[in-house]
Amino acid sequence: MPTPPVRKAVIPAAGLGTRFLPATKAVPKEMLPIVDVPTIQLVVEEAVAAGITEIVLIQGRHKSSIEDHFDHAYELEHTLAERGKSELLELCRGISGMVRVISVRQKQPLGLGHAVLCAREVVGDEPFAVLLGDDLIQTSGTPGIRQLIDVYEETGGGGVLGVQEVPDGKQHLYGIIDGPRKAGRIAVETMVEKPEPGTAPSNLAIVGRYVFPPSVWEPLANAKPSVGGEIQLIDGLTSLMADKNLYGHVLTGTRHDAGDKVGYLGANLAYALERPELRDKVVELCRSVVDGASKPGGTV
Repeated sequence: MPTPPVRKAVIPAAGLGTRFLPATKAVPKEMLPIVDVPTIQLVVEEAVAAGITEIVLIQGRHKSSIEDHFDHAYELEHTLAERGKSELLELCRGISGMVRVISVRQKQPLGLGHAVLCAREVVGDEPFAVLLGDDLIQTSGTPGIRQLIDVYEETGGGGVLGVQEVPDGKQHLYGIIDGPRKAGRIAVETMVEKPEPGTAPSNLAIVGRYVFPPSVWEPLANAKPSVGGEIQLIDGLTSLMADKNLYGHVLTGTRHDAGDKVGYLGANLAYALERPELRDKVVELCRSVVDGASKPGGTV
């Protein structure tokens, strides 16, 4: 029997974004721009480039602007058309026609596992991808989530975790996996959520990209709240690991933690440097800022 294709992606976007207050008091953190593109649009574009046709947004209150962004903006489009701004008009229309978006409300902040579980009725009995809106995977080739979908297909429908190596001493910030490794793939035998410093089984950290078969729903629904009273996503994966049907894949590309202030600034610079019309100016700006900071007083 052929492996069912992955056509749906779940993007949890219900967090309060407290690390970016006061900016996120009224603006969802997922709408903060990377240069001039909302962070969540970059994540959705990655999913679409991987063959995803349906996005399930898990949202909280006051997040309607995310839905609005992927909807038609008739007044704006009409104004752009009247003013002859055809390039901007096509840009806006392209966003609204990019993919089908379904919004689901997470009514209580009960953790990432619970957020994903909120999508169960929409996703149904299909495999699905999960992309965290805080993690950007910048590649010049195969999109990050497509790399995982390829492993899912090659393994006949196994669950797949996107991982990257992190420096020693940083493992306590992540979910860590370990197991036999071969050609960038790990057969997961050990999985620990934010291990105590010095106890991590490896330096392979889960970095916000996943592909799951529908068999993940039941163990996730039966998972008990753990740290902080939250249902962790990792708590629902033990049965897949026990069945030897869970894999890690070392992602090719640069990961930017857009949920961290320094990571967010780094993502802005990295994506700006990819754009020919901005690259030289950004390099010059960076040099000017660094030179200014090195002067007495540290001013620019």
